Amino acid sequence: MAPEVVIAGGGHNGLVAAAYLARAGRRVLVLERREELGGAAVSARPFAGIDARLSRYSYLVSLFPSRIARDLGIDLALRDRAVAAYAPVLRDGRAGGLLVEADAASPATADSFRALTGDDREHRAFLAFGEVLKQTRRLFETFTDPLPTRAQAREMVGGEAWRDLVERPLGEALDERFADGVVRGMVATDGLIGTFAALDEPSLRQNRCFLYHVAGGPWRVPAGGMGAISAALERAARAAGAELRCNAEVLSIDPAGEVTWREGADQHSASARWILAGVAPTVLAGLLGDTPPPAPEGAQLKLNLLLDRLPRLRSGVDPAVAFAGTFRLHEHADELATAHAAASRGELPERPPAELYCHTLTDPSIVAGRRHTLTLFGLHAPARLFARDEAAARDTLVERYLDGLDEHLAEPIRDCLARDANGAPCLEARTPLDLERELGMPGGDIFHGDLSWPWREADDGDAWGVATGHERILRCGAGARRGGGVSGVGGHNAAMAVLEA
Repeated sequence: MAPEVVIAGGGHNGLVAAAYLARAGRRVLVLERREELGGAAVSARPFAGIDARLSRYSYLVSLFPSRIARDLGIDLALRDRAVAAYAPVLRDGRAGGLLVEADAASPATADSFRALTGDDREHRAFLAFGEVLKQTRRLFETFTDPLPTRAQAREMVGGEAWRDLVERPLGEALDERFADGVVRGMVATDGLIGTFAALDEPSLRQNRCFLYHVAGGPWRVPAGGMGAISAALERAARAAGAELRCNAEVLSIDPAGEVTWREGADQHSASARWILAGVAPTVLAGLLGDTPPPAPEGAQLKLNLLLDRLPRLRSGVDPAVAFAGTFRLHEHADELATAHAAASRGELPERPPAELYCHTLTDPSIVAGRRHTLTLFGLHAPARLFARDEAAARDTLVERYLDGLDEHLAEPIRDCLARDANGAPCLEARTPLDLERELGMPGGDIFHGDLSWPWREADDGDAWGVATGHERILRCGAGARRGGGVSGVGGHNAAMAVLEA
């Protein structure tokens, strides 16, 4: 029997859409190019002979609405981190750092701010801005509803947050609120995750990225690794009756509803009332034969490390505290600006900024024994830096990350790396070009393109933010409005658009 809905791409969003539609009685066929489902939300054992299931591409979760988990009956086990962030600092030859606990008003956090800045003003400003940002949670609650209007969104967020996040560059707002560059940089980086932009950029791309990273609340650790989420979604889709095919590469999509794909040496086609595209808009345009949108560009280098032990820090802070939250490397506001300027010139940053965290301090289940993982997400590493000689650029940046980390450690990080069955250090790097090859993300852009404001400017008939210009073709991945991150929102909203039609 012919499917009613064909979903191109079996990432986590495609699985969410498939589960919703199959549960509603629709005949659903999911076509996934790779040999496994889940897209970027998967776990892997990258080190020979080592039982360690790492979240290979994506790693933390904030934007996955509990509503989707409830609707689909999945166990979304997300664990809170006791520490929000730690920024090591070297000043006047002394090693210290800024600690922010999950409760930013805690005495330990207040003491840390005071030791860094000399008084309580920065801590008070940090807490005040945190209260302003909480208003964005009201907007996040609408992510699984039809798009609000701009006026409705402004009313939800409130005038102060709207001015800082929507009406002026993020850097301007942070310069006005914070005097210390360490504090300013710690706050600012939520606007630079996977987004290559300056903090004062008039396009406000950094503002939109920032909004998505704060609207969902604290970032939490997926118990069992990221693959546990995709596995639960796969079970939900199969239980509902969706047909899921791997190693099925979509070759073309006709606006009339015909999809052609290849499995092995054979070519197949099917016609359906609806085609949902979990692929990037650039890829979809190629499948349709449309004029493609501007080419996206990822801006990150991700490292996965397995350690025999966590390294001791020069500051004396417990490494189980420093790495439990987000460890900030080279993220002083001045360092961020310098790195962006260098990358804009096509040069590798001398002190590349990065964020690290240890999954196993919150969830040890992904590794056998007492070893620990470290995930490093490098900022301001756009795809253009790897175009000429990917291996050389990758290796240089990896060494600079490790050397930069060593500045704050009492023992070299390389001495702490575990060794695989072949004696090689347990470290792997993924460039934007790796993501393009392995996941089909053009330019390695984890958002499939620039993020959009999560509201509509006019009543254009695209209530759910998934329209493509072709009546029967809908976006259901990260390229949908409100679709960025491991959220399932793009899949949910595409499914709702189908069910309401």
